[in-house]
Amino acid sequence: MGHKNDKYKDEEKDEKKSKKDKKTETMNILKKEEEINSKLKKKFYEEELARLQIELVKLQEWIKYKGLRAVVLFEGRDAAGKGGTIKRITETLNPRVVRVVALGVPTEKEKSQWYFQRYVAHLPAAGEMVLFDRSWYNRAGVERVMGFCNETEYWDFLRSCPNFEGMLIRSGIILIKYWFSVSDKEQERRFLQRISDPTRRWKISPMDVESRTKWVEYSKAKDDMFAYTDTKQSPWFVVLADDKRRARLNCISHLLGQITYKDVPREKIVLPPLEKEKSYVRPPMSEQTFVPNKF
Repeated sequence: MGHKNDKYKDEEKDEKKSKKDKKTETMNILKKEEEINSKLKKKFYEEELARLQIELVKLQEWIKYKGLRAVVLFEGRDAAGKGGTIKRITETLNPRVVRVVALGVPTEKEKSQWYFQRYVAHLPAAGEMVLFDRSWYNRAGVERVMGFCNETEYWDFLRSCPNFEGMLIRSGIILIKYWFSVSDKEQERRFLQRISDPTRRWKISPMDVESRTKWVEYSKAKDDMFAYTDTKQSPWFVVLADDKRRARLNCISHLLGQITYKDVPREKIVLPPLEKEKSYVRPPMSEQTFVPNKF
């Protein structure tokens, strides 16, 4: 009799365990679905991006019309989505009005110059907006963590930077600074994606890989940088970037709100009739070299 009761108890325990396991599995599935659903839907993203890009064109025209000078800095951890956001901002704009500056490693001559000098050369003239894909803040980030500058140079930068930016602002330049924040797990996922995708492999460098081993050092460097340069006159705007689509829309929407703009008055464009000259004879097409029609 006792053995039967023990058997029933064991079966009851197994049944409860099975129900508990199923419940846990269901909760995990729901959690994953919730995470997926929290990502911005592609259709909504594309519609909003198209709407915001129309506004960016209006902003561009206003900057040109009023002779404004604007500088936008994009900083953040590797693979945080800075480049993708810049690409979405500029893809419908005139590169003669909105320029992207992404400087490489400084030359020996540039290393001997005043630190800000090579960035000053790329500042906008009237009617231009310049987007810096990484900027003078390299010194407070990668140069600091990787040992590419000494302590004197580093602290001199932190003390000088607010004064430098103050001069830019007093000269009439509109200065906007964005920091793209990404979690360690999402950064790892993006790095692995780049490694496995031949079209993105170029995006990851040995420096990016090494940055994973210095996550805390980069965090400390960012905190120190904000302590000195997140000023009332020139604040940092943090973009939460684990969701690329949401980050892009939020950043672009915010950027549009930083510069007051209006529709530029335009003259109505009327296409004139195509000129037809009877005396013109087109040379034989056989004399020209064409790209082969492979597709």
